[in-house]
Amino acid sequence: MAHFLTKALASAVATGMIGVMAASAQAAEPDWSKVPVKSVKLFYPGQSSSQWLRSTEHKQGNKQVPAGRACVSCHENDETDIGNVVVKGGRLEPNPIPGKQGTIDLAVQAAYDSKNAYLRFQWKTRNPHPGDAHPYLRFNGKEWKSYGGPRLDGDVREAKQPALYEDRLALMIDDGKVENFAVHGCWVTCHDGLRDMPKAAKPEDVAANPLLGQTLKKSEVRKFLPPTRTGESWDSTRSPDEIAKLKAAGGFLDLMQWRAHRSNPVGMADDGYVLEYRLSDDGKDVFASNKDKKTHQPKYMYDAKKVGVKAIRTEDLHQPGKPQHLILETNGVAFDPMAGWKDGDMIPEYVVSRAQAAGSAADNADVKGVWKDGMWTVVWVRPLNLANPDDKAFREGGVYNVGMAVHDDNITTRGHHVSFPVSLGFGAKADIQAVKVE
Repeated sequence: MAHFLTKALASAVATGMIGVMAASAQAAEPDWSKVPVKSVKLFYPGQSSSQWLRSTEHKQGNKQVPAGRACVSCHENDETDIGNVVVKGGRLEPNPIPGKQGTIDLAVQAAYDSKNAYLRFQWKTRNPHPGDAHPYLRFNGKEWKSYGGPRLDGDVREAKQPALYEDRLALMIDDGKVENFAVHGCWVTCHDGLRDMPKAAKPEDVAANPLLGQTLKKSEVRKFLPPTRTGESWDSTRSPDEIAKLKAAGGFLDLMQWRAHRSNPVGMADDGYVLEYRLSDDGKDVFASNKDKKTHQPKYMYDAKKVGVKAIRTEDLHQPGKPQHLILETNGVAFDPMAGWKDGDMIPEYVVSRAQAAGSAADNADVKGVWKDGMWTVVWVRPLNLANPDDKAFREGGVYNVGMAVHDDNITTRGHHVSFPVSLGFGAKADIQAVKVE
C-alpha cells in the first residue's frame, strides 16, 4: 500500500493533481497478497454483434444462442483461438490493425468489508508507456483543431491524424435482471447499427428517430438492450414511458469505466448504465469537453505559473514531468486567446474535475491506476449498498454477472478486448469470490 501511494503521489506532482489527491478521502486497501488472483482471458471481438451471434455464419449459433446456451458452453478456453483469428482480419474485422494482439490477460482480485467492495486489476500494455494521452486541441497558426484519434478511425488509418487515445478498463454489471447477460455477456448490448459496427446508422437517421434523436439528442447509436426495441433494428425504439418502466424494474446494466486520461488524474472512474443507450448516471461526470462550441477555442489552458507551460507540443506526449491532463482545480486556468499561441501548441480536448463531479455519476470516487514496468495496476473501491436508481448495488450475499473490457494501444469501440461473462460473489459462491476483510 505504501509503495502504491508513493508512486501515485509522484505522478501527481508531475501532472499537477497533488491538491486533488490530498483532498480526497481514500479507503484503506486490503492486503492484496492474501487475496486470491483470478486470471480472466480477454479477447478481440471485432464486429461480432448480437445479430451475428444468432446468424448461420456463427456455425451453430443460429440455434444455440436463441436457445439460451452460454457462450462458454461451446467456447470454453477458446478465447485465444478466437482473438488471434479475428484480430488478423476477415469477416469480423474489415480493418485489421497492424500489430494488434488477439488477447490480454487480466488479473482480478476482489475483497470487501462492511462499507466497500475492493477490486484490483492488472494487465500488460502493448506500448512501453502509459496510455494516458487523449485527443487534443491543436493550434495550426489560425485556429484550434482536434488532433489525434483512435486507431480504427479512418483519418488515423490513413495517417492524417496520429493515434492518440486513452487506456481504459470497463466493467459491465448485472444483478440477474437483464435477460441473457449471464450467458452471452456484453453481446446483448452490441448490435448492428452501432458506430464502428455493420450497417452503422447515419447521423441524419439517428437525428430523426423519436427517442435517440428527438428526445436524447444523439447523433450516433451506442450500446442498448433488446427490450428497449420492438424489433431487431436499432431504430425500433420503444417510448420513454416504456423504457422508464424497464429501468424501474432494474432491467439495465451498470457500466463503469476507469479512464487513464479523463478520470485517473483525480483518482476516480465514471459511472453510467446501458438501457436504451449508453448513458451517464444522474449528476455530473468527472470529465467534460474543453471546446467552446461558439468560439471553437479551448475553454481552459494550462496554468504556466504552476506547471511551467501554457500548452504542450507533440514531443511532450508521454514525457515525465510534462502535463498530460488538464485538471480544473490544480493546473488549469481560463483560456486566454491573446496569450501568444504558436503553431503546434496543444491543450487537452477534455478537462477533468473532481470538485465538479457530483451525484450518482460520481460514486466511483476512489479508483487509482498506476503504470509501472509495462503494466497497469488499478485499485477500485466502490461503496456497498448504494441506493441510486441507476446503480447495481454490491451487497453482502449477492452474486453479480460481470463483463470486463480493456482498451489498450490507442483504441475505442470494437477495438477493445472483452471477456465472456463471469460471476462475482460477496460472501457467496461465484467464479470470483470476494474475500471478506476487517
